[in-house]
Amino acid sequence: MATTTAEEQRLEAAVAHTAHWRRWGPYVSDRQWGTVREDYSPYGSAWDYFTHEQARSRAYRWGEDGLLGISDNHQRLCFAIALWNGEDPILKERLFGLTGNEGNHGEDVKEYYFYLDNTPTHSYMKALYKYPHKAFPYEQLVAENRRRDRHQPEFELLDTGVLDENRYFDVFVEYAKRSAEDMLIQITVINRGSEAKTLHLLPTLWFRNTWSWNSELEKPTLQALHSDDDGTLIEAFHPTLGKRWFYAQGNADVLFTENETNHERLFGLPNASPYVKDGINDYVVKGCKGAVNPNQIGTKAAAHYIFTLSPGETRAWFK
Repeated sequence: MATTTAEEQRLEAAVAHTAHWRRWGPYVSDRQWGTVREDYSPYGSAWDYFTHEQARSRAYRWGEDGLLGISDNHQRLCFAIALWNGEDPILKERLFGLTGNEGNHGEDVKEYYFYLDNTPTHSYMKALYKYPHKAFPYEQLVAENRRRDRHQPEFELLDTGVLDENRYFDVFVEYAKRSAEDMLIQITVINRGSEAKTLHLLPTLWFRNTWSWNSELEKPTLQALHSDDDGTLIEAFHPTLGKRWFYAQGNADVLFTENETNHERLFGLPNASPYVKDGINDYVVKGCKGAVNPNQIGTKAAAHYIFTLSPGETRAWFK
């Protein structure tokens, strides 16, 4: 009789519904902004209706996006990484690309990311994102591709020179399940350049916003239960998912806000709460201390690590 592998046993359990091995997986979109899923424009102009510029401040309705992220199979609770090199005007929370109207060959993501491994039950997943040391050339990518016609090649991130001489961080994210509900997350950062560089790493946990569209739904919560030099424990409660716990290793500030639209920034209207979707962005990038909730409760939370890597240095964190 042939011996079944551990992954085959997990698959059998998933099919029999004795263990929900596929409940957690890579179900977070690469890009949710500028898609028909979020389009409520009168003439179907999805790319213009929900832009990348709005995405950090505007709550999605039908899905979420993030860098190398995961979620449960109903995308209630999500996890992804956010990064800041100290140069960018915004946190790097999601992929950037050109809309169909901006690219000389249509819509196109202008990033370098690689999905390296994944088992059928998502018991192990691995991906890589390459993040420049210098400011990400958002405006240059838009302007040059808009200038070119369809007979010319696309202007890519590599063409901007921002990655020359290996001036970037390799950021690996690995997920390994001990059981269907117990997962280890390892984040490994390597400085590929020839100079020491500082990076802000923000492993981020958040709930997809469903409560803003239906007042009868109970709002989920994230809250810090314990925090010290060894780590921080966050409890996540969702009315249908139940309780889950997230442990962030080491000494880090833990920042909480709400995954709700910043109406003031986008539309000039008052916000119901001072804590909105781009609160963590404004705290880290702009230094707005009042943008995060000091009571450490909300629907979006991130552990904020700041470190400097020497040339070629590697550092890893466990969640």
